[in-house]
Amino acid sequence: MRVSNVTVRKRLAVALLAGLLIFFVIDIRLGIVQFYFGNKLTGLAKNSWSRDIPFEPKRGEIQDRNGVPLATNKSAPTVYVIPRQIENPAEAAEKMAGILEMPKEDLYKELTKKEMNVRLSKGRKISNEKAQQIRALELKGVYIAEDSLRHYPFGAYLSHVLGFTGIDNQGLMGIELQYDKELKGKKGFVQFYSDAKGKRMKNMADEYKPPQNGLDLNLTIDSRIQTIIERELDIAEATYNPDGIIAIAMNPNDGEILAMSSRPSFDPANFRNVPPEIYNRNLPVWSSYEPGSTFKIITLAAALEEKKVDLKNEHFYDSGHVEVAGSTLHCWKRGGHGSQTFLEVVENSCNPGFVELGNRLGKEKLFSYIRNFGFGQKTGIDLQGEGTGIMFNMARVGPVEQATTAFGQGPSVTPIQQVAAVAAAVNGGTLYTPYIAKELIDPETGKVVMKKSPNPKRKVISEETSKQVREALESVVARGSGGGAFVESYRVGGKTGTAQKAQNGRYLENNHIVSFIGFAPADKPEIVVYIAVDNPKGTVQFGGVVSAPIVGKIMEDSLRTLNVKPRENQIEKKKKLYTDPVMVKVPDLVGMTKKDLQTQLDKLKLDVAGTGDIVIKQAPGPGVKVKEGSTIRIFLGEKQE
Repeated sequence: MRVSNVTVRKRLAVALLAGLLIFFVIDIRLGIVQFYFGNKLTGLAKNSWSRDIPFEPKRGEIQDRNGVPLATNKSAPTVYVIPRQIENPAEAAEKMAGILEMPKEDLYKELTKKEMNVRLSKGRKISNEKAQQIRALELKGVYIAEDSLRHYPFGAYLSHVLGFTGIDNQGLMGIELQYDKELKGKKGFVQFYSDAKGKRMKNMADEYKPPQNGLDLNLTIDSRIQTIIERELDIAEATYNPDGIIAIAMNPNDGEILAMSSRPSFDPANFRNVPPEIYNRNLPVWSSYEPGSTFKIITLAAALEEKKVDLKNEHFYDSGHVEVAGSTLHCWKRGGHGSQTFLEVVENSCNPGFVELGNRLGKEKLFSYIRNFGFGQKTGIDLQGEGTGIMFNMARVGPVEQATTAFGQGPSVTPIQQVAAVAAAVNGGTLYTPYIAKELIDPETGKVVMKKSPNPKRKVISEETSKQVREALESVVARGSGGGAFVESYRVGGKTGTAQKAQNGRYLENNHIVSFIGFAPADKPEIVVYIAVDNPKGTVQFGGVVSAPIVGKIMEDSLRTLNVKPRENQIEKKKKLYTDPVMVKVPDLVGMTKKDLQTQLDKLKLDVAGTGDIVIKQAPGPGVKVKEGSTIRIFLGEKQE
């Protein structure tokens, strides 16, 4: 059957239109792919071709308030390989094994891994010298990436505060952990392109994205004061062989931590060499224990604020103990202090006297002030691991608990709580949040991106009460139990503390934490220093004997470092510690007979030489003061006419 030309033309027209339509659809599709999805698809393709060699950022440096570096970085490159680009793995392993101090068999296994890129196990954070040797080999597929190691210039100095970093420069403890996000920065990379076989694509240029370095961190720490404290703690550790030591120095007027340390210590670069309980516990903020008599400052401040006592005009008789609800609470001095003013109660750290102050305040008032001074809660210092201490449950506080709390036995507190509270007691009455990070700085621009300001929490006592507290505590150092902290020409105030340690619900024998908290100048404090020595050996375990002299030495050097001028109106030191030796003036023995000597020297010993009956020489000479029981050498001869 014959088809007409018309039908043929129609069929051709339909086929043409269909072809045009199909071509049009394909063209539109290609256009969409080219112009709309083009960049996306190219990017996906480039991602499949790209290989990244990471470049680690420099971790932000940590400095003290004066710009002294405390944590820095040392260049330590890392070796990466692209296994598919290595032409002769056996030869490459042979050449690199000696440099990396790695068995060539193990290195060969890493060079032939079926992975896009491999970081060599022994090529991580190597020296620049080794990196240069590997570069000189000019091996295809071997790359050197910039990396660094954290460096602590002063070793164990400030170790618990600074903390340390891990192998990836991540903060693991201390300030390094607390401010890890700000310090760590962002990674960069060198990006090149290769085909499915790992061969570099010559027509595509490498791309480089520089790493973004971390922010630098300036601390409130004053390395000059920190050095003084570290020195004194080293001496105390060698002298007393204690179980531990804690030290804090703070500016009482804003909460800035000027120094912080503890023993035992560790080197942050080698933290794995000590047990975790040493590096994981920053004792000044973590540990809690009964404060002992340093806590009496809070009772004193509360009693003065509530006008419950007149320190100079009211008297208290101390028999050596006090009966409270059937319990006998003793003073540290057997036999008591007798009749004394309440100022002398403070100077002598008399427990029964503070029980009386606690009774005058009453349970609710006493514990209200304790809470307002920040006990039983975190101070908010910007260091991880801070403890809260332990306070009595108010429902269980009876007369005995109230009485013991008034002189510092029963509650458990942290060192940083004590420092913050005493700072409030002497700075005019304002409780501040302690802090140790001062500011964050962009290392590229030098711009300050974060700056901390003092954070006053609340007013706990009045300026007038604070002044009375300062005067009383200055008298403790000049005339009372804190005499060991006395510094000639400077006005120092403070309080001793001697706390029994408890274990399994019972107090240990001859095992105390002895402490002293001091401040200066007493009329206008610029620094508060707290020292606690845990179980000092070979000495009388009293805060006034062990810790007060340490604080005195720290104060003397720190005040000069801070350019604090000596004060002329210093209270004269009049009272010796009860543990101080009794001094006896040597009498004039020349001319005395043997019989006279027997009645004159009841507090001194004699070393006699010569055969006569009359004393013709003596040593030491008359008028010299010696310790009671000292030996006086005399020479006997005949009376000269």
